[in-house]
Amino acid sequence: MRGRRRSCRGGSSSQLVPDDSFSIDEEISHLTKLSSEPSHSTGQFIQGNRKKPLSSFKLLAGREGTGRLSLADRAYVMGQHLPLKGPWFLDSMDSEAYVSRFSDDGSLFVAGFRGSHIRIYDVEKGWKVQKDIIARSLRWTITDTSLSPDQRYLAYASLTPIVHVVNVQSGGTESYANVTDVHEGLDFSHGFSDYSDDDDYSFGIFSIKFSMDGREIVAGTNNESIYVYDLLANKVSLRLVAHTADVNVVTFADETGNIIFSGSDDSLCKVWDRRCLTREKPAGVLAGHLDGITFIDSRGDGRYFISNGKDQAIKLWDIRKMSSSVKFSIPRAYDWDYRWMVYPSEARHMKHPHDQSLATFRGHSVLRTLIRCYFSPAQSTGQRYIYTGSSDKCVYIYDIVSGEIVAKLGWHGSIIRDCSWHPHQPTLVSSSWDGYVVRWEASGDDADPSSLKAKNQRRHPERYRLSFEL
Repeated sequence: MRGRRRSCRGGSSSQLVPDDSFSIDEEISHLTKLSSEPSHSTGQFIQGNRKKPLSSFKLLAGREGTGRLSLADRAYVMGQHLPLKGPWFLDSMDSEAYVSRFSDDGSLFVAGFRGSHIRIYDVEKGWKVQKDIIARSLRWTITDTSLSPDQRYLAYASLTPIVHVVNVQSGGTESYANVTDVHEGLDFSHGFSDYSDDDDYSFGIFSIKFSMDGREIVAGTNNESIYVYDLLANKVSLRLVAHTADVNVVTFADETGNIIFSGSDDSLCKVWDRRCLTREKPAGVLAGHLDGITFIDSRGDGRYFISNGKDQAIKLWDIRKMSSSVKFSIPRAYDWDYRWMVYPSEARHMKHPHDQSLATFRGHSVLRTLIRCYFSPAQSTGQRYIYTGSSDKCVYIYDIVSGEIVAKLGWHGSIIRDCSWHPHQPTLVSSSWDGYVVRWEASGDDADPSSLKAKNQRRHPERYRLSFEL
């Protein structure tokens, strides 16, 4: 998460070029439309040859004639009812909210805070706190969490080489490390000659993710490396010196676990195929960002993913366009540090001369912390949208096909580092450095006591103290 801008390593340098208009690759645009718009047969049956927009009412009424709704039809209906209303109160802590995520089935929600707390909420029981975890061996903040596929275990990371794993289905709500619950420590530095066994802070972990089979955890670290931990063997099975700067994010490309995506402060996204690793070289490299990568989200098909960057842009990628190596570098056109400086205005609409991305989405702000972005849910929206937190205190929702900002959700009093869209319902949860975790819905009652107003806003959590950001 290093702040100061570093130029890419490589061969000859090239000049930045202007980039003022939105464009998108035709194939991913077509795929997105297929998964999020009514099928041709449905439209023909209900509307005939008329080319007016198809209303949700007519689509639902037309079920009697077509028999049933396709997944794309359902996504189209849900897409007319986005979670733009609110917010409503879920929780408030005396420290910044750093991470938040729904479980894959939407039954649980996990929120991690800087002040050692991780809370797991039972969504189906009125957001009741199922587990209140006090983290062990915390250094600065909870940097990431990951829920196992069976939703039995939660892994959490901090700026140490130790990832802790908690059984979240065990009895009792309170989970104090090794007092009321066992927080098993997985040492990602053990067995490597460049780290001593008594060095608890040899490196820090920014990103973790369970594999889909629950047998491995992949981690990205500030020692430029990717680690894979084999939970059955109880040891690190793979270490890759992957980048030339901090590895801020890692994730599996799909459910097979064979391919890993990584993003770094060296501004590069890399693709790693564990079936054919040769001398720790990636399967490919994707260049296009002008500054560090803060987050990556896979579309889940092993081909497409998005990345958020300190160049104030989200980029959409296709791994079939990757290069075997980087053969160019970007000139140092500006000097800034994202942790306390404003992004240079002259660089906001500049483009990498060798940009390999399919599309670029601009409007949100990435300052002071590793802000996250995601595809909207497949089942309810057909992954039609990209949404992201922002340092300007809003959640942004972009239409993938048009590149337009569909919605800008504003209420928080500070940076929104993370947000999560329910996989099946029109509910979105945002978590902010103001200490609030709130939900946004497609509809709701403003008279509900949990409805939040402007008078409830605050810039900082209670008992806030100014210090170093991550």
